[in-house]
Amino acid sequence: MIIRDNYLKRMIDAKDTEFIKVITGVRRSGKSTLLLMFKDHLLQEKIKEDNIIYINFESAKYDEIVNYKDLYKYVANKIKKDKVYLLLDEVQNVESWEKAINSFKVDFNIDIYITGSNAYLLSSELSTLLSGRYIEIKMYPLSFKEYLIFNNYDNLNLTDKFNEYLKYGGLPAITLIKNNNELVMSYLNDIYNTIVKKDIIDRNKIKDVALLENIIKYLAGNIGSPISSTKISDYLNSNKITNSNHQTIDNYLNMLEKSFIIYKADRTDIKSKNILKTLGKYYISDLGLRNIILGFRNIDEGHLLENIVYLELLRRGYKVNIGKTNEYEVDFVAENPINIKYFQVTKSLTNEDVKAREIRSLESINDNYEKIILTMDKTINNDFNGIKVLNIIDWLLQDE
Repeated sequence: MIIRDNYLKRMIDAKDTEFIKVITGVRRSGKSTLLLMFKDHLLQEKIKEDNIIYINFESAKYDEIVNYKDLYKYVANKIKKDKVYLLLDEVQNVESWEKAINSFKVDFNIDIYITGSNAYLLSSELSTLLSGRYIEIKMYPLSFKEYLIFNNYDNLNLTDKFNEYLKYGGLPAITLIKNNNELVMSYLNDIYNTIVKKDIIDRNKIKDVALLENIIKYLAGNIGSPISSTKISDYLNSNKITNSNHQTIDNYLNMLEKSFIIYKADRTDIKSKNILKTLGKYYISDLGLRNIILGFRNIDEGHLLENIVYLELLRRGYKVNIGKTNEYEVDFVAENPINIKYFQVTKSLTNEDVKAREIRSLESINDNYEKIILTMDKTINNDFNGIKVLNIIDWLLQDE
């Protein structure tokens, strides 16, 4: 197992605190492996194996644990006198699991780590029962830097390797099978179908599966474009794809977000800091999944680059919105507790009209925070009136 240091460090830093550690992310992004890495860390720290309880609820071994009472009984029977570390993988498969978690915290000397593949994990009673007592660790597919490490790639021919990353995405297992297109397509298709069926259709008892799938295809084909439920409805109805209304589409979009297959970036007024209610943008959690949905058609590489940058900013711990300033739009407003950065993303600045547009949007922001244009051009320390121009690949390989 290749260590994903960034995530493992967060778990180690939170070890033995009173907080429950909740690891979330799209299926097959590496949550289970991270949990096993943390188990190995505990063993290296001389924690006795008897004091580590690990349960993967996707294993048939634990099929008899169907509700919180079963879970409580199973764990309680394994607890000795010493402190226990409880690692629960895909715990949302257990009915009312949060009641057992709450009881463990009350009854035992225990440090708890749980994973889940949908945001219902945190919209359940857990947030009520344990308000302020859990830490969410958000896990994403491999960054480009991680993709190079997992493939044991050097830093030569980086553009070719980046194009490979755009095509296959960053789900860790892809690095083992990427030389076999048939296996890659089968693997990605299986993950996509599992997310749609288990995390969306079955959980929400969806009847209009065709509408859901058409919404997913629309989002995958319009990455980084301003989108509203009305806009989707008008498109589907005018093309006679399926009948729909904006309220149903709003519900489906919410379900898709909770499954972590898509993320929404809200539009915000940069001056007032107010969130604008209309025309947010959607990004997909992994470009390999996007490509399996659309059949590996290359639609608007500029928006795919935007998707890569959006996910990288999330990995680096930023809250990311779309910015609006007067009549101009800024691709990303990235904010953390100590800093704000503004980003424009474009495939190339060689066209003077494109260059002027990208610079104008950033120059319209009246503050002194860092402003950056990311492009595939081979730039060397370009600077336009304080606006940095960086190569996307170089930026992705930088340490934040």
